[in-house]
Amino acid sequence: MPVRVLLVEDNPADVGLVEEAFREGRLNYELHVAEDGVAAMNFLRKQGQFAGAPQPEIILLDLNLPKKDGREVLAEVKNDPKLREIPVIVLTTSDDEADVHRAYGLHANCYLTKPVDIDDFIRKIRSIEDFWLTFVRLPNRRAMAR
Repeated sequence: MPVRVLLVEDNPADVGLVEEAFREGRLNYELHVAEDGVAAMNFLRKQGQFAGAPQPEIILLDLNLPKKDGREVLAEVKNDPKLREIPVIVLTTSDDEADVHRAYGLHANCYLTKPVDIDDFIRKIRSIEDFWLTFVRLPNRRAMAR
């Protein structure tokens, strides 16, 4: 079964790089993209156009988003009993120490800064696959939904 990933990212170039890295990876992915924080929460709560959306196994979350920023999304996810077990990997351009502390304070599972170099960016996404989707055992949310 494919690994379901929700990428919350408003930059089309970064979305393309993540898609490329996952295509070149070893696992089968089902990548869903939300372009802003409101769409991300609607997807996760299966509201509106996302009524039939699948529950992701992992969330890749940018912090600087339109409509509702990633910090707000992270807080909502981790405060929702139905969503809080989904690992949230912050993937952002910000290397500001205050953002790092705030993200972990909101219970982010990991904080990664996006590299500027394209090859480094793809390597970092592949490291997510290697660690989070190969070595780590995630909760079987599909079994719980039955």
